[in-house]
Amino acid sequence: MAYSSTILDTALGAVGHTPLIRLDRIAEHEGFKCNLLGKVEATSIGGSVKDRVAKRMIEMAEEDGTLIPGKSVVIEPTSGNTGIGLAMACAIKGYPVVIVLSQKMSIEKETALRALGAEVVRTPIGISVDSHLSHIAIAERLRRDIPGGVILDQYTNPNNPLSHELTTAPEIFEAISAAAKTSDRPSSGTMDAFFATAGTGGTLTGVAHAVRKSQNPACKIVGVDVKGSLLALPASLNTPYANTSYLVEGIGYDEVPPVLTREPGYIDSWVKTGDDDAFAALTLLMRKEGLLLGGSSGSALAGTLQWLKETEEGRALALREDANVVVVLPDGIRNYIAKEWFQTLALESQGTAMSSQLADVLKTYIAEPGVAEPEKTVLVNGALV
Repeated sequence: MAYSSTILDTALGAVGHTPLIRLDRIAEHEGFKCNLLGKVEATSIGGSVKDRVAKRMIEMAEEDGTLIPGKSVVIEPTSGNTGIGLAMACAIKGYPVVIVLSQKMSIEKETALRALGAEVVRTPIGISVDSHLSHIAIAERLRRDIPGGVILDQYTNPNNPLSHELTTAPEIFEAISAAAKTSDRPSSGTMDAFFATAGTGGTLTGVAHAVRKSQNPACKIVGVDVKGSLLALPASLNTPYANTSYLVEGIGYDEVPPVLTREPGYIDSWVKTGDDDAFAALTLLMRKEGLLLGGSSGSALAGTLQWLKETEEGRALALREDANVVVVLPDGIRNYIAKEWFQTLALESQGTAMSSQLADVLKTYIAEPGVAEPEKTVLVNGALV
């Protein structure tokens, strides 16, 4: 959909329709020959891949009578992005909305939610999924006690993976068919490998179902699971990282969500990534491709690079000039700007080659007669000149 040539009825019309962007500079940096393509979900109107899930869950709940205008209150346990999508949809449709999320999640997420009119309940960090104080347990209690309360439940709702089967996957297929082949870039005409991080698992499951039904049956579907989570298969992949904590938000669980497919033949393999891997890959996305994305996008790329470099199938695919390798980059940096890990990554990282040159030029300039002023300073990348 070309937004520049149409008028949308509401912001929900701008959910999805995200670009597939060539990550050529990263591919060159890694020595890959394949078409490395990022599905940049930060450009969806609410800022993440979860906009798709929220929109479909709301619309289908209205269609089947679960949500009743003027009566229903939407209540959802979430790590934040689904909540933002729901809050946006509820603002448009007029439903009160209560979002329940862990105190681990960023203040930026809470700020965005409250700006959209959502009520926000924060639950403790470091509790088990079966705790009475978990975000799921508290959301369920609120549903029971608040008249009209409805939990759409992204963890079990089939419209979560269906949103990706019906929108994310077709967008990828169409983009590859229309534009992957150019005068200087060969293309197999299909998606040859697909990578996504797993939270609820909806993206992986939905795209996997679409691929197996209508696209290249030989396409490799690879799940990226964070160290400390228990979603990867075989389960032995998770054992070395038991009880590992992690900073990246929105991915990984200590219990398998029902919407994540475990059926043989859908997800071919899994890779595990940690915070260090994610932040290194995120730096590549920012410094090589100019993409201001979130930590889970770094995790997704880290898992992709790992599989392409460390598996026999991956190495072969990475060197195939016509291979189309797609990685979903779930959200942008908006929700993490104040996080300590991002402040460290952005402000304490090594400066560019220009840093010393800038300092030298400005020192010379300030030393010239009449330039310096008492108690006035000039900083380069936070450092006094």
